[in-house]
Amino acid sequence: MGEPQGSMRILVTGGSGLVGRAIQKVVADGARLPGEDWVFVSSTDADLTSGPHTSSILLQWWEACSGISNTTWTSGGKTFTSTTTSCIRPSRWERKRWSPACLPASFLTRPPTPLMKPWAYFQQHGCTFTAVIPTNVFGPHDNFNIEDGHVLPGLIHKVHLAKRSGSALTVWGTGKPRRQFIYSLDLARLFLWVLREYSEVEPIILSVGEEDEVSIQEAAEAVAEAMDFRGEITFDTTKSDGQFKKTASNSKLRAYLPEFRFTPFRQAVTETCTWFTDNYEQARK
Repeated sequence: MGEPQGSMRILVTGGSGLVGRAIQKVVADGARLPGEDWVFVSSTDADLTSGPHTSSILLQWWEACSGISNTTWTSGGKTFTSTTTSCIRPSRWERKRWSPACLPASFLTRPPTPLMKPWAYFQQHGCTFTAVIPTNVFGPHDNFNIEDGHVLPGLIHKVHLAKRSGSALTVWGTGKPRRQFIYSLDLARLFLWVLREYSEVEPIILSVGEEDEVSIQEAAEAVAEAMDFRGEITFDTTKSDGQFKKTASNSKLRAYLPEFRFTPFRQAVTETCTWFTDNYEQARK
């Protein structure tokens, strides 16, 4: 990655969450370039759904997301990267895999703002704003709530409780659905690349390859192995499986970064389980 020209202030919202903390770690571990001034803010600093709060934090620091993209432009921001999710579904789910190019507004039940706004600002103001689309993110500082968290952190918390109580691990559904999981630290490294080098307005999917999909059963077994859980694993088939597959193509990412190495899934799971165990009292759950 090339060095930035002159100084650059980079404001990261959601700085205390899963991805924000991962970006902080990657920057602190040596990814910061000369001239970069990184600022991380969270909901304790400002309510970014509030116009006055947003203007205040921008005057103090710089700029961030969704409705804030307008303030980025009016404040003279050069780069704005927002994030959305691969959970967006076309109104007719006929494709086995998808890319941002197959998501025109007419193809969606409700056009996702982070995908549409970059085009609007490019067409009206010539701003090179963009959006990234990660798949299922997990890692340290995740939300490990069993009811409200995503599948992998929920499984980690379940295994922790099952091991402590000596009971079986019950996984909701059949365990057959498949997902592409991306480690938060890998996503953070890719975020930095997007910020510094990705110059397209069209969104880009940040994901492991289609060949790296794992089933929920395989994910549960990986967590059990990482936490040395030796009890029984059962599947509650009265619970819904949800969508079976939502495979995303990372061919565009690979065209840019063919040599990028993702952390092996089981290694990433082990590191996340270790963090959760070591920080159980403080973890979101």
